[in-house]
Amino acid sequence: MIDRLQAQMQAMQMLTKMQDVTANNLANINTPGYKGSNVFQKMVEERIDGKMVKRPVPQQQVDMQQGVLEPTKNALDFGIKGKGFFVVENEGGKQLTRDGRMHFNSDGFLVDENGSRVMGDAGPIHMPEYLKATGRGGDEANLEVADDGTIRLDGEVFDRLRIVKVEDTSRLERKGSNYLSAPEEAMVDDPASKIMQGYYESSNVDPLN
Repeated sequence: MIDRLQAQMQAMQMLTKMQDVTANNLANINTPGYKGSNVFQKMVEERIDGKMVKRPVPQQQVDMQQGVLEPTKNALDFGIKGKGFFVVENEGGKQLTRDGRMHFNSDGFLVDENGSRVMGDAGPIHMPEYLKATGRGGDEANLEVADDGTIRLDGEVFDRLRIVKVEDTSRLERKGSNYLSAPEEAMVDDPASKIMQGYYESSNVDPLN
């Protein structure tokens, strides 16, 4: 009887988790760079009545399937082709995102849609020279970003977008504003991912799945 009740409770927990994840996926179907989640069962061991017992627990994992890269012709929109993430920094520390819609703030820092500073090889990307160049008017500021993330302004190299990957995606934790986080030791530089300037990645959520 107890075993049957436990099995029913576990099935209900799994169903509830799946419904929550599905609802969140669908709510973000139009969110640029959003990665949906999948639900799976993980066996965990715990002590019950003095005995170690294994039981299945529902877990969610980020789906790293590539989203469609949508062209925008905006020089400050960037899509990632591959498994990597942009690294940004805000009051919550370092965060990961696939949303590459960026701009320069009034202080010359490259920031994302939420105002978080975008990280380069040596820290936040700071290019007041871009503001000065665009202040000349017209299309005189020629900002180019190579597929390895190298940033050039009028042909001069300034910095490079930091792109990292997390091999074990179960270590990714969802934060607000379409951010993810992972332990520092889980993040490694990802030269295999390529930057597409003038594109952004659409959500990878498939409403039919």
